[in-house]
Amino acid sequence: MSSAKHKISGWGNYPMVDAYLMQVRNEKEARAAITEEMIPRGLGRSYADQAINQEKRVALFTGMNHLLSFDAEKGILECEAGVSLEEIITALAPRGWFPFICPGTKFVTIGGAIANDIHGKAHHFDGSFVNCVLSFTILVADGRVLTASRTENEDLFWANFGGLGLLGTILTARLQLRKIETTYFKQKAIVIKSLDHLLESLEQYDKEYNYSVAWIDPMAKGKKIGSGVLTLGNAATLEDLPAKYKLNPLKLHPKKKLNLPIFLPNFALNNLTARLLNRVIAFVQKSPAGISHYEKFFFPLDAIDNWNRGYGKRGFIQYQFVIPKEGGRERLIDILQSIAESGCTPFLNVFKTMGKSQGLLSFPFEGYTLAIDFPMSEKLKRYIPILDKKVLDANGRIYLGKDALLDKATFQTMYPQAAEWKKIKAKYDPDNRFTSNISRRLGLGDQ
Repeated sequence: MSSAKHKISGWGNYPMVDAYLMQVRNEKEARAAITEEMIPRGLGRSYADQAINQEKRVALFTGMNHLLSFDAEKGILECEAGVSLEEIITALAPRGWFPFICPGTKFVTIGGAIANDIHGKAHHFDGSFVNCVLSFTILVADGRVLTASRTENEDLFWANFGGLGLLGTILTARLQLRKIETTYFKQKAIVIKSLDHLLESLEQYDKEYNYSVAWIDPMAKGKKIGSGVLTLGNAATLEDLPAKYKLNPLKLHPKKKLNLPIFLPNFALNNLTARLLNRVIAFVQKSPAGISHYEKFFFPLDAIDNWNRGYGKRGFIQYQFVIPKEGGRERLIDILQSIAESGCTPFLNVFKTMGKSQGLLSFPFEGYTLAIDFPMSEKLKRYIPILDKKVLDANGRIYLGKDALLDKATFQTMYPQAAEWKKIKAKYDPDNRFTSNISRRLGLGDQ
């Protein structure tokens, strides 16, 4: 099986590197892929250098995308690691089953979902992806295929969630799906006037709604810091639907999408266009439909192919942090004020609460999280270490599944369980066969 050199990046188109790509369609080809240093890759929706490997091998697993078995009584699916959430939804939503955890896009593979321990707008209620995985099989560096679960090879199981694909190549997984009556959600919007109003509203409504997410104005200052719109939702039952939706209560997403065929010029994104875009977002968020299809509720950006090209060829980063609730208000004011004054043109953002932590390198813990897009620039490179320090001083941490610029020392402080994770890495991959740009940047392969 041959490999060819290509330019490759994450979804943020930064950094862009040369790497040797090879297609993997079965276990035999997966074994061939680990004869050299490599990293497995799915649909490439990690934002930065998580699934790239400069001048080394990147194995594409989207060809291993078969549904293997499904227990229609219990909702347990066994599938290959290259299966995407989109493929699961298409096959099983019409039968009344849906992925248990949904991030902001359905175009992620199961292997990638495990590697990043993905989460969604119901983390305070449902937790992260580990909560729906019963077990998986994984090809480790010495050629063995092991089963990992909460009772078998437990260390390998927990270390893979947030482990960025650095412990082996996941081949198959057994997942618990969610039983649904409809593919719709009841939702309501609350206009938020300030950070205090936002935090009070989340505290109140997170007890009533499984799903909550806020858009905040990233350029607001003073008393308006934290202002925006909070959207809340719960799954809609058949009885909740208006008559027109009852005709097809398990409706799927449309296949046709808009497409951004070219990279926009870098000058198209500036403080003026950012302010205009934020006004548009605020208007749309303030008046949502009372009943929303899952496509708009979970995956609004999936309606536009290649939307990442909107940031230009320079690329962008999505910066996501979480800080504890205790003392969080004052820390958030400091961080949001800093972002607004940074001159780094913040765009799309998501603010929500998170539940309890799980795993070793998994990102979430109980607190407040903000994910925000920044177009890449030299000014941003100088600013991000300042922002990292503010997060660190707040006893917070950065989401490794999106990070592009974190340094090794700050990472080790933010993730004190990294030392334990590295022992598991040394046990299953003593020669550091599984490697990537982020693993070298953060020292995840260091013994």
